[in-house]
Amino acid sequence: MSETRLDCKESPNYAGSSENEVTMPPKDGYDNTKDDYDTGVTAWLQVLGSFFLYFNSWGIINAFGVFETYYEQQILSHMSPSAIAWIGSIQSALLMVVGVISGPLFDAGYFYALLPTGTFLVVLGTMMTSLSTKYYQIMLAQGICVGIGAGFLFVPSVAILPQYFKNKRALANGIAASGSSIGGVLFPIIFHQLEVQVGFPWATRTIGFLSLATCAISIGVMRLRFRTQEKRALLQLSAFKEAQYSLFCLACFLGFLGFYNFLVYVQPYAIETGIVDVNLGFYLIAILNAASTFGRVGPNFVADHAGSLNVLFPALAITATLAYCWAAVHSTSGIIALSALYGFFSGGFVSWIPVVLITITQDLRKLGTRLGMCFALESIGLLIGTPIGGAIINSTGSYLGVQMFCGSCLAACAALLLSVRLLRSGPRLMYKT
Repeated sequence: MSETRLDCKESPNYAGSSENEVTMPPKDGYDNTKDDYDTGVTAWLQVLGSFFLYFNSWGIINAFGVFETYYEQQILSHMSPSAIAWIGSIQSALLMVVGVISGPLFDAGYFYALLPTGTFLVVLGTMMTSLSTKYYQIMLAQGICVGIGAGFLFVPSVAILPQYFKNKRALANGIAASGSSIGGVLFPIIFHQLEVQVGFPWATRTIGFLSLATCAISIGVMRLRFRTQEKRALLQLSAFKEAQYSLFCLACFLGFLGFYNFLVYVQPYAIETGIVDVNLGFYLIAILNAASTFGRVGPNFVADHAGSLNVLFPALAITATLAYCWAAVHSTSGIIALSALYGFFSGGFVSWIPVVLITITQDLRKLGTRLGMCFALESIGLLIGTPIGGAIINSTGSYLGVQMFCGSCLAACAALLLSVRLLRSGPRLMYKT
């Protein structure tokens, strides 16, 4: 979803650097040389490993819309959309919160414990979900267990890449983050096809087996390059005295408050209003996430040259406009096109956040703490956003309210991002940031 930077001092295990001296490798197994970035097989293997961690954390989160629709129509049909949405919102919020809390574990060198722990919890939660038939059972398995496991996978996926990439950081992060989009494509298709053929339990178990196999690749290839020698604080409240940081955190909160309402409710909206049939409706989330893949990689390449904030603001402005257009779409071709465009322009929202924070943070030794505080605020937006949308649907009996809520939150996010841009550059149009 994001990336954070580990600031490390030079290892004392290195000898002097004069021409006649031989540099000895560190005894602790960590490579603390800092001049070799953006190249090498090992570096790009970290991108592969991070790709699969995104695949099994945010990819599962992005696929919740297909479970929301299934639960509404099948085993939880007696419950409201708002109540069901709490499963997905708690899952995504826990991903962020556990990610923040486990960040210091990464800094302390527990990198190799986070990966198997997260894998075990995601697979366990998925297997428990396959046996669940009641609301509290699904909440415990899919909402809490999978959410916590995804949080443990989240930290290595975002923290390892800055150790290997500098000039190509946004591109590497975008390629890795596309794993969440690919997961959001494959998981709904796998679930829908297998649920029809072999039933809900085995459809869900197959997702668990896929997570186990792909996480095993990450465990096999990912290697920590630097070991930090500084402890990271969980809080630095003085950061909120900086206008740029405060406005950016508020923008992220509002963005996540509205963002996932489209992903969760566009599918049931299209099916219930008769815009698409049930079979095609299940593929809307896959279409959205497929387009999101291109929205993460292509614009991230541009962001390395034009500045991440310069790309993030217009992308969010267009995403907000598309969310408002949702209310005017009443045709099959229109809802497919809208889903694809929403996926493309919103694709970089998650992956650009840490890159922008690097830009607006003067002392990068404090970046981990500031990123954690920003994620904590985002987790609140993730927690309450889709249940608010469900409550609006319950109270009005219409999707118009949630469509306006989604668009307004994203529009406010875009406006705040513009204000951060203006604080950094003034009225200048051409300014890389």
